[in-house]
Amino acid sequence: MAAAEWYHRDISQVVAEELLAKAGRDGSFLVRDSESVKGAYALCLLFQRHVYTYRILPDDEGRLSVQTIQGIQAKCFRTLPELIGAYQHPNNGLVTPLLHPVHRPRPAEDSGEPGRGRGLCQAGSWEGPAELVILPTDGEDARGWGHTVPCPGAPPSSRTHIPQQLHQRLQEQVHSSPASDFMGFMAEYLTHHVQDLQALCHGHPQHLSTALATACRALHGEIDFTLAGLETLAKVFDPPVSPRSSAREQVMPRHYSRIIYPPLQGFLSSDPDLELLLSKISTVNHLLSSLEKKVLKSLQELVTKHNLALPSVAVAPQPAARPLAMQNFEVKVGKSQRAALTVDVESGTVTITKRGGGSLEEVIPHDRILQLIKYQSVQSKVRLVCARENQKSLSRDVIFPSARKREAFCQLLQLMKIQHSNLDEPEIISVYIGTWNMGSTTPPRSLASWLTSRGLGHTQDETTDCIPHDIYVIGTQENSLGDHEWVEFLCASLKTLMAIDYRVVALQCLWSIKMVVLVKPEHQRRISHVHTSSVKTGIANTLGNKGAVGVSFLFNGTSFGFVNCHLASGNEKTHRRNQNYSDILHSLALGDKRLGGFDLTLRFSHLFWFGDLNYRLDMDVQDILTHIVKKDFQTLLAVDQLNLEREKNKVFLQFSEGDISFPPTYRYERGTRDTYVWQKSKATGMRINVPSWCDRILWKSHPETHVVCNSYGCTDDIVTSDHSPVFATFEVGVTSQFVPKEAPGSSPEVLACIEWESIEVILKTTSRSKCYIEFHSYCLEEMQRSGENTFQSCDIPGFLKLGWSSKHLPVLNPILPDLEYLGDQHLLLSIKGVESCESYGECCLALRSAIGTTAQQFETFLFHRGEETGSVRGWMRVRVPRGRCGTRERLYEWISFEEDAEPAAEPPMCPKPPPQRLRSRPRSLPEPATGYTNPAYFIFEGIP
Repeated sequence: MAAAEWYHRDISQVVAEELLAKAGRDGSFLVRDSESVKGAYALCLLFQRHVYTYRILPDDEGRLSVQTIQGIQAKCFRTLPELIGAYQHPNNGLVTPLLHPVHRPRPAEDSGEPGRGRGLCQAGSWEGPAELVILPTDGEDARGWGHTVPCPGAPPSSRTHIPQQLHQRLQEQVHSSPASDFMGFMAEYLTHHVQDLQALCHGHPQHLSTALATACRALHGEIDFTLAGLETLAKVFDPPVSPRSSAREQVMPRHYSRIIYPPLQGFLSSDPDLELLLSKISTVNHLLSSLEKKVLKSLQELVTKHNLALPSVAVAPQPAARPLAMQNFEVKVGKSQRAALTVDVESGTVTITKRGGGSLEEVIPHDRILQLIKYQSVQSKVRLVCARENQKSLSRDVIFPSARKREAFCQLLQLMKIQHSNLDEPEIISVYIGTWNMGSTTPPRSLASWLTSRGLGHTQDETTDCIPHDIYVIGTQENSLGDHEWVEFLCASLKTLMAIDYRVVALQCLWSIKMVVLVKPEHQRRISHVHTSSVKTGIANTLGNKGAVGVSFLFNGTSFGFVNCHLASGNEKTHRRNQNYSDILHSLALGDKRLGGFDLTLRFSHLFWFGDLNYRLDMDVQDILTHIVKKDFQTLLAVDQLNLEREKNKVFLQFSEGDISFPPTYRYERGTRDTYVWQKSKATGMRINVPSWCDRILWKSHPETHVVCNSYGCTDDIVTSDHSPVFATFEVGVTSQFVPKEAPGSSPEVLACIEWESIEVILKTTSRSKCYIEFHSYCLEEMQRSGENTFQSCDIPGFLKLGWSSKHLPVLNPILPDLEYLGDQHLLLSIKGVESCESYGECCLALRSAIGTTAQQFETFLFHRGEETGSVRGWMRVRVPRGRCGTRERLYEWISFEEDAEPAAEPPMCPKPPPQRLRSRPRSLPEPATGYTNPAYFIFEGIP
């Protein structure tokens, strides 16, 4: 089956339909992996401009059969090629015989076409001569190694000679390396043993094994010498041997374990010398790890036996968390009255001292502050609403010197509310995200500016930058430090800065890509369901020099997901970066397994995606440098590849990113932040790396949840790498386990219900399949399913319109009927085909806005595997029984926003983004001509 050209592995349904549409002939077909059943397949068949999808399912004995129309007896086959051959004949239950296989597209070199083939060369896997990719050796710096050599399965004309770059790189090594003799041997190998490539593809490279054994010949003696010394030292600390033991038992013969790693199995099976060498290395590793334990145990026994007193070592007491000092702000109260505003978080008071005659002072306790209203038109202005005894509330307008000072004041008041709320569980937490490509060098001694969000861009004010965050998530790329060494360094840095011993929630690594998640000690018990995963997107999706690591967990009742990635480098590799993103999205196994069929971006209340995304600026380098000097970042952001791809809906659909007001973070001269080094000499010539915002932090949250980006910037004093570290901080609302006021069984059971009046769906598909809807939510005991759609239309080519009436939609009963509980819940909807049981698209709906006695309209877009696949709209109502309608204000809800009629006093420093509204039409569709609206999305356009 590996040679079958019609087998496309795990491409999505959308890509399958695109390929069949390009084929254009009735009877065109391909086979892909099933998304709904592991080990099954999906047969996609084109007939009369529509794609029909059939499931190919295995039985208990592994025999395959096609689910076709009723009345046609299913036939079983042992292999997939046998099945395909049988269905090339008519009258087998398909709409048409399988006539024209659609071949896998050959992976293009960033041509912009959706070629999505994967893997190294396989016989018959591509049209035309196959190729074998030569692997890079120096991470991101190997950008000149995009060349290929012919695969052994290619025609003889394509198998010419080893590329000249290989010999040039090898010649450089001969002159610079002391092992020039071996380099000469390797040159001979590359020249005369090209036929070894065929054996390499099958995992048995005989000549390469011989070359490696020759290179390691001198290593045997060194390891034997080291082993002898280690064994002697180990015997010194071994327990005494009993006199009754035989001489044979006293002499410990040297033996080597036979641990063989799977990737090396092909090499070792053909050369016993290499197998022996790895066994020796494994023995050295074992001795080193056990020797320390032996020494420690022996010394402890000696101390106990001889009553030795060890010198006492003064242990420094654990530092207590530093109390937050009182903070003062110079402000104007009312129109022009100058005053001093003092915030004492520890005592929970705000003091207003007016300047001038008498210096009147007013102390406002935290429980008297009812609301804080931020003005959007004047970014430095805030209204303080306070309660007064026996009187109506009093409002004061306060103007700060800058928007940053206002944000610092609001954060301090928020912190004051949290500390004095007397709540058992938090309702709001702060999350720090950091990303840094370390450039394979050791970090500086201090990371203070990075971990406290100081530097360039939208940064924290000095009055709040040392407030410890609840969660730190730190992602790095090209990190050459050991895993535990890096974790210890981060924990020590935070302890020095914040006087808190942060706890490690997760450490996930893929080669030099690392992510560390740290939390405050008091939050450790609130973290559960921790999952980690990684995806390789290097050459052939098998190398981890590029890829992603992910961590997910629950913080009480709120789900978090974090992805740190390192995507393909190079100005021209935009399409490859997009494909890296798609592969990560599809393959990263995070979150609740029951939601595995949903788009990764919908599985979490909050998903943060960051790293060295490597998107560049499409502009001449001299023009870029001119705009950087002028700090004209908006012009550069207009040609930023990531922004352009997001506008096209190619990547990061519905994600958010903070305003970028800091210079490009790559590529600096190491040791300074004053100079960009944009020229790089490679073996293939001079390479241009234009200054770019490669390092980014984005996020996506469920609708009607609370998340605010408080800072987004980069450091300007960490200069060991050619990248600057980037940071962002967030204020995030969280939920906890809800406890109803009435105990179960204390009163007659009452149920809340979620009712539907109608649902309309428009899918971007050429299928005519009937569909049903699956409803998932943590507030439901189990998944619920609708009936088949009652209305269907495909009048518009490439689109399918579906409709459900209320009779065919289930009434959903949440497990708890309380309004306070339901206001935090969400529904995940998946539109699935009846025949294939595969999803055409998914979406997330918030229950909060639908609570009431009248139905509320909703409309949103459908997504699947990172692509926009359609739209959904309808009417829903969430009924809450009487007596269960009580609610309360959350800590993050007492801060609101208000427009006023005054002109802006100063340019906004980091304006809060306006509420996201549904676009009138998806950006992925071409812009309509004047006076024409795409009829496929008429439900959003109001066209009858």
